[in-house]
Order: sequence, then structure tokens, then C-alpha cells
Amino acid sequence: MPPRAKITKEMVIDAAFEITRDAGAKNVNARTVSKKLGCSTQPVMYHFAKIEDLKKAVYDKSNWFHTEYLMNVNPCEDVMLGIGLNYIRFAVKEPNLFCFLFQSGFASENSILQMVDAEELKPVISAMQKEMQLDEKQTKEVFLTLALFVHGYASIIANNSLEFDESAAAAHLERVYIGAILALQEEIK
Repeated sequence: MPPRAKITKEMVIDAAFEITRDAGAKNVNARTVSKKLGCSTQPVMYHFAKIEDLKKAVYDKSNWFHTEYLMNVNPCEDVMLGIGLNYIRFAVKEPNLFCFLFQSGFASENSILQMVDAEELKPVISAMQKEMQLDEKQTKEVFLTLALFVHGYASIIANNSLEFDESAAAAHLERVYIGAILALQEEIK
């Protein structure tokens, strides 16, 4: 008899991630993950005694996936607008992950102000700062304005209340971006 395949912790996380992506985090449980892996529930429960802990691990993986998605900006695009559009595109292409990340209560930050200072956001802030040639505080102010706009836009799309039109979204985002920069310049004067 051949030896049984070893189910690793990473395999459990990957399976739960795929379930979250396809059907939403509410469908992640020992049974659905074990079915996806083709095993009993024992290996799942061995690695994660509580499904809540598995969902936290999936949240971390989803957050990393989201950051990678955001940072994959077309070299021809303005970095700021590209990141903003990628945020909206993510909600279009990955609505279950978007809802899990931003509407499930799993975020460790409790407010947008805490999010701006989160370690995971540093690559985004850094890229924006370099592009806009502003100091960190000014970059975070512009980011907050854009984040509030794109999050609202993306949330409406992820919850199926708005049909995505990329050119319209880009035009709206550009107006908000220009407005945020102009408002910052007025404050500096």
C-alpha cells in the first residue's frame, strides 16, 4: 500500500484560500477544506484546531495576494492611478476576497487611520511617495483621500450594485487624485 500523502499546513491554507476566492470565507470549514484536499477532516483540524485560526491565516494570504495585485501597475500608467484602478479591478475580479479582506471584520486595523500606518501598506505608500515626490505625511493625506474614494467605488462593485466601466472609473479616480493634490497644495501655501 502506498504511503498516504502528507497534508501540510500550507496546503490547508491554500485550499481554504481557494474556497474563499470561489465561494466566500463563510464557506470555509473543516469539511469543505478536507473535501478540496481529498482527505479527512483530521489533517485540517491537526493544523488548525479552530477554523477561526485558519481564516486568520487565509486573511494573511489574501492580504499578501491583494498587495501584490495592487503593486502590479502597468509601466505606462501613473503609479497612483494604477494602484487605485487595481484596487477597483481587484473588487471586480476577486469579489469574495475583497469582501473577506474589507467587510468581514478580520482586519487587524480598526480604522483607516490605523491602516495607513500598517506594515503591509508601506510598499504602496513608498511607491506613491516616489511618484508624487511628496513627503510621507503628505503622501498619506493624498492616499487617505484616494483610499476613501476607491474603497467606496470597489465596495459598491463587489456587492453587485454597480457595473464596472474601467474608463469611467479611471476618469473619476483621476479627478479625485487631481483634487487631492490641489487641496494639498492649497494647504501648503
